[in-house]
Amino acid sequence: MKRRAVLGFIVMICVLMGAAGMASASDYKLVLRLSHVFSPDEQLTKSMDWVAERILKRTNGAIEIQTFPQAQIAVYKDGLEQVVRGADFISVEDPSYVGDYVPDFIALVGPMLYNSYDEYVEMIKTDLVQDMIKRAEEKGIKILALEYVFGFRNVITNKLVERPEDLKGVKIRTPGSQLFIQTLTAMGATVTPLPWAETLPGVQQGIVDGIEGSEFTNIGTKVYELLKNVARTQHFLGTCGVYISTQVWDKIPEEYREIIADEFAKGALEMVEIGKRDLGEVTEKLESYGVKFNEVDKKAFVEATKSIYDTFPGLTPGIYDRLQEELAKIRERL
Repeated sequence: MKRRAVLGFIVMICVLMGAAGMASASDYKLVLRLSHVFSPDEQLTKSMDWVAERILKRTNGAIEIQTFPQAQIAVYKDGLEQVVRGADFISVEDPSYVGDYVPDFIALVGPMLYNSYDEYVEMIKTDLVQDMIKRAEEKGIKILALEYVFGFRNVITNKLVERPEDLKGVKIRTPGSQLFIQTLTAMGATVTPLPWAETLPGVQQGIVDGIEGSEFTNIGTKVYELLKNVARTQHFLGTCGVYISTQVWDKIPEEYREIIADEFAKGALEMVEIGKRDLGEVTEKLESYGVKFNEVDKKAFVEATKSIYDTFPGLTPGIYDRLQEELAKIRERL
């Protein structure tokens, strides 16, 4: 009898100790730092702030997301590394950076794929992309959204660019992503990777002749003050995903995980609609600042960049064809 009593006491102590080590939703508190490269005037910055505010309110202060725009803390590859290492950190980056861990993400946002925002949003829902998302989780990356679309990226310079040969010898700034570097090189440019903070000074100093980016980046960072020609290459659909460590995610109480996932998903679709709504007005404003837009030989740029899908190691064989098959189905529905 005494032995049973002792065993029962030990079990009770173990249960109590385990309960003490688990945070319940009522006493849970987590501070996450969220990092991206966008300026305070750009929509992505506003969207991240809105999402953080709504999460703070809905969790009654339990989940506090501190937002850091303009690369104040780790961004790009360094930001994803923070996530993989298990930091209390949210990285907001182009999905191509996830390609360092799951290469097929490079193909997902590869050159000359999409004709509209909606095509990309629908692509994310496919089994093909959902499988990529699961594989990212196996690498320690929980993807909260992939659809923070900020516009098609175009070539922005002070010269008329209509065909790949027009970019010969033209120094174009890109981020450090190999997808960007190889794509712009294939398009004919001389690529100069630079941090965003060094980009506009780089234009002024002649380090680069131009950049590639969207109309929203153009107006939000005042690129138009230095560069007046936009060639509508639409070589990439500019988008960001939101990533958090699976280690961190799994420790968050379920009810808060649901709120976080819900708000980041809603924020992405909000931003898509804002982008579609505001593009015409932003384009007109840029034109009023003296910016000229021109169409390009799209087929020539498509041909120039097709080989990109064969140059990255680790891509699933046939991934480009599978993406095209999904796009064909999506275009029939839209």
